[in-house]
Amino acid sequence: MLALDVVPKQTDQLIPTGIVHQTAFWGRVNRRIGHAAEAYDLAARPRATGAPVAVGDFLVVRTPLSEDVDCAYVPFGPEVAPDAERVGAFLERLSRQLRPLLGSRCAFVRWDLPWTSLHAREPGDFTSAGTWSGPPSRHARELRMNIDTEERNLWKSLRDLLPPDTVVVDLTASEETMLARMHHKTRYNVRLAARRGVEIVEGTVADLPAWYELYLETMARHNLPPRPLAHFRAMLDETGEGSASPVQTRLLLAKQGWRLVAGMLLALAPPRATYLYGASSSEHRHLMGSSALQWAAMRAAKAHGCIDYDMLGAAPRHDDAHPLAGVHRFKMGFGGRLVHREGCWDYPFDERVYTAYRGWEQAQVAARSIV
Repeated sequence: MLALDVVPKQTDQLIPTGIVHQTAFWGRVNRRIGHAAEAYDLAARPRATGAPVAVGDFLVVRTPLSEDVDCAYVPFGPEVAPDAERVGAFLERLSRQLRPLLGSRCAFVRWDLPWTSLHAREPGDFTSAGTWSGPPSRHARELRMNIDTEERNLWKSLRDLLPPDTVVVDLTASEETMLARMHHKTRYNVRLAARRGVEIVEGTVADLPAWYELYLETMARHNLPPRPLAHFRAMLDETGEGSASPVQTRLLLAKQGWRLVAGMLLALAPPRATYLYGASSSEHRHLMGSSALQWAAMRAAKAHGCIDYDMLGAAPRHDDAHPLAGVHRFKMGFGGRLVHREGCWDYPFDERVYTAYRGWEQAQVAARSIV
């Protein structure tokens, strides 16, 4: 059994990690857009010996729910993970330790876990062809998560804020090998973009408004709510310089002459690079700017010392009926592997507020499914 110690620390002292959402850089970005950010050290000790067996830290972003109530959101954290059979007890004890440090205005903590899904760890979780069978029902997941807890108070969130399923590309091989791993059509499209005069350039904050217009077009095309321009400006203006975990963010633009056909924000936090946001022109999709962008991002990440590239979002498996089916096919074409994370889990402190918020969230999910 583990005893947990949670101790407040300065966000600028968050230890280096490839998880960009758990860096001092990300804490500063959130402060720039008006969210409070806090950091905590985590030490896990066996009660019998008292000797530390795991040490880490995590970033918390405070998200306002009303004027006097908020929730604590932990994006892709903590990185330190317990054994699979102790996940529920670990999160319960961690939440209990955190509760007095968060104060009375915090209604619940939401853990957006970076760990491999509990239902994607055994051979039996996959078909004979290697396809993930997917998670069971929310109720079944909650039963398993709470099996070793005392309060049975961990709830699967109604929505995952960061993508639980993603494609991760290995960057340790040579560029020739990386190209060879791609689907032949993807490789063809990368080269086709060059033949059609598409060039990849690194943009600056001055290029952000033009990219943002393309981003708004992309969000409307996929029926997704856009983030404000200030969110992206904060990511480009901030570097985390002077902190323990800085991140370099690049705005990569695919252009044919003066024409902007696609663009993306790339975060470089060795050993991992992360594709944060992208935008593309429907009118000029035949130029294959998005394919050229991803290949340029992989090369830039490799040159920066990253060993893998998280494309941040995919369908859990090939399924033509899934809303992300097209995104899934596009990203899998670059030769990566599917990764299935555990997703968001909530630990309520104020049952009344949490129940009301969950009802509101249910309505949001239902509205999205109707459109």
